[in-house]
Amino acid sequence: MMNQPSRLEFGSIVGERYRIIRTLGSGGMSRVFMAEDLKLPGKHWAVKESIADPKIMKIVRTEAEMLISLSHPRLPRIVDFFEYPPSGAVYLVMDYIEGITLEAYMRGYQGYIPQEQIIPLALQVLDVLDYLHTRQLPVIYRDLKPANIMLTPEMEFKLIDFGIARSYKSELDQDTIKLGTVGFASPEQYGTGQTDARSDLYSLGALLLYLCTGGKYSEWTAGVEGYIRGELPRHLIPIIRKLLRHHPEERFQSAEEVIGELRRSADFQSAQPGKSMSNASMDYAGTRVVAVLGVSSGSGATHTAIAVSHYLARRAHSVALVELHSTAKAFARLQEVVEGIPVGQASSSRRFEVDGVHYWRQTSRADVISLLGGSYRFIVLDLGNGQDNERLEEFLRADYPLVVGSGAEWRVQDITGLARSLQRHPQHKWNYCLPLASSEAVRRLRKELEHDKVFALPFHSDPFEQDDEIDQVLDELFRGVITDTRKKRFGFLKRQH
Repeated sequence: MMNQPSRLEFGSIVGERYRIIRTLGSGGMSRVFMAEDLKLPGKHWAVKESIADPKIMKIVRTEAEMLISLSHPRLPRIVDFFEYPPSGAVYLVMDYIEGITLEAYMRGYQGYIPQEQIIPLALQVLDVLDYLHTRQLPVIYRDLKPANIMLTPEMEFKLIDFGIARSYKSELDQDTIKLGTVGFASPEQYGTGQTDARSDLYSLGALLLYLCTGGKYSEWTAGVEGYIRGELPRHLIPIIRKLLRHHPEERFQSAEEVIGELRRSADFQSAQPGKSMSNASMDYAGTRVVAVLGVSSGSGATHTAIAVSHYLARRAHSVALVELHSTAKAFARLQEVVEGIPVGQASSSRRFEVDGVHYWRQTSRADVISLLGGSYRFIVLDLGNGQDNERLEEFLRADYPLVVGSGAEWRVQDITGLARSLQRHPQHKWNYCLPLASSEAVRRLRKELEHDKVFALPFHSDPFEQDDEIDQVLDELFRGVITDTRKKRFGFLKRQH
């Protein structure tokens, strides 16, 4: 419980804007309340009240400014910060997230979480840790534990409670304040050194061990392997063991490194229907992501994504084509044709297949993370022309980002404008595809962008069907990336006739 009494109760107004509705939770030095926004009727926020020592108030303000600057779909937005000097209380106002904590979820399952959810959850945690750790001034979370992970009704993960997060300062040997939760905090949080990204990775290892032992263990002790559930992938044991090494230099050194280890493991993916695990493992070398982003409406992003997916499938690769937009309609219409569903009547399954490509319609980011743990060699993301934060982040982190735009003289600025707006991000991996563009338009754009991966796409009425001219362009685009073991396919549109 909070050591000092809160001055807030039902109906209290803080910050001249937020009316307290109820208490959501409490900890050693803080309480979290649900509040309604008096300026935005119907909007609810989580208000965290903490008691801060006046001597460290400057640090608290700096940390609050840092938290407000964060923007990631798996982090609550922190939108306001203010103080109440008479009591020493400070307040953070953040997104109210509907759901339950992972701790409560585990209790509901008597310590059991379905094994197929463990690695996707780990990848989601790693995704947000990688975001925090790779900022210009790295942010170390320092309190990763089941009580600080919120699961939404859609089973999406959110990291909550930044009460002891801090920015990493390379000139320091040790943390000024030692905080963390016993059983999940790294050894250096107890005085042996300064916390850094590897400290959060230790906590991830503790979290995974906790999940894999049904909530019995979060620290590596002799014989703990015997309590790890038998149905779980055995490659997890050495990964967890390395994460939980006492000395930081013996652990994985970055979230990206752990993600790579999970994806490289042959045991990580499940066998496809009709394919044994041993055969599936032989040709598995990690899932690669192709993200297709249109610069404007009607630029041809979906058409290009379909063509790319079937090109990869014809070369004997397992491919998932993902419609990363919850309200998009293109794949739903296609599914109606493929499965003979009456127009307007949605199928109960969001996955369907065309010529060996698995289509996933109206997909969330959580589904994408889950698919990364599957047996697909390539995942092609159809991002449409949406440039919201979530889809832009997926585009920027893809292995092969493809920008689709018009090569027309009056539309070329759409492409250069996108490149300029994202110039703070590395663009050496980007590829530009211009449907029906002339060779002069390609040459001009290459010069303007100072980038040689600009390609004209010839006319191609049926993206499901093989076309020699399109294949030549895509051969160049994916040169050195894929092996060419071609399969014979049949035209989708022809079969419909």
